[in-house]
Amino acid sequence: MKLNRNRAGLVGIAAALALGLAACSSEGGKQEDTEAAGAGTGVADTERLRIAMITHEAPGDTFWDRIRSGAEAAAQKDNVELLYSNDPQAPNQASLVQNAIDQDVDAIASTMSNPGALTPVLNKAVENDIPVVLFNAGISDWENTGALMYFGQDESIAGEAVGQRLSEEGAQNAVCVVQEQGQVQLESRCAGVEQGFSGRTEKLYVNGRQMGSVQSDIQAKLSQDPSIDTVVTLGAPFALAAAQSVDGAGSNAEIVTFDLNEELIPALESGDVKWAVDQQPYVQGYEAIDSLWLYLTNGNTIGGGEAVLTGPSFVDETNIDVVAPYAERGTR
Repeated sequence: MKLNRNRAGLVGIAAALALGLAACSSEGGKQEDTEAAGAGTGVADTERLRIAMITHEAPGDTFWDRIRSGAEAAAQKDNVELLYSNDPQAPNQASLVQNAIDQDVDAIASTMSNPGALTPVLNKAVENDIPVVLFNAGISDWENTGALMYFGQDESIAGEAVGQRLSEEGAQNAVCVVQEQGQVQLESRCAGVEQGFSGRTEKLYVNGRQMGSVQSDIQAKLSQDPSIDTVVTLGAPFALAAAQSVDGAGSNAEIVTFDLNEELIPALESGDVKWAVDQQPYVQGYEAIDSLWLYLTNGNTIGGGEAVLTGPSFVDETNIDVVAPYAERGTR
């Protein structure tokens, strides 16, 4: 039976909030039914909910493993059936949101890398009395959708912080590598870098779904312009590709990146990648689901009408030992 979205104060909320996190898994965009398996092991004593999470995840980008891991942990704790789906093409992502509306889910958590394509269908969800939370992408436009809350990093602020740090470190000529053209959060990062950087910067567009092409395009750019002293990538896998590009071009350029994954840790420890900007994607996925559960079961909202920022924070040689164990287990 569908939950009455205006009802609050269901039994067991206070106890459930104190419970620890538990892992769960999902396949094919739908979470396994963990209601029976979780009985007596920390699952909220509230009505079973169906929450759709829809992202612009592109194939092969391990960043989204962190998002999904956090969402699944919250879903396990909160007695939620998580319906995960993704498509990097904005019109297709909008269709996935429409599918969730047609399924009459209890709530929707979505990214919004293309506000023009996503805003109308997210408005439609809200008009159909489906609570919406946005996360990860869309911080400048989330309120226009009627969403209740937003969890993520302000990409402009993060980009400016990167640019300022590069200036402090003496960099002069940086290239910002964009793996998916047209995604607002990626463009905002590069624009922020340019804003905060005292040196020269330019963008290099690559096909992030073909890592061999990414590597060759960066290598060609470095060979063409030996004065480039810094490569800024917008995701951990692309930083690792850039490291190969630097070697291939015989360049002395240093690499800095947004975002983390397990594979990036050795590169940070060795200095092949100088530092990374962490936006805590696990937290974004977790809070997106948990905040909807709180709203549906207790009428709560988080952030007081403002976006809840999950970053940026820098990971470098001074704190890599602290961060590494969490990255290795897939939560940073």
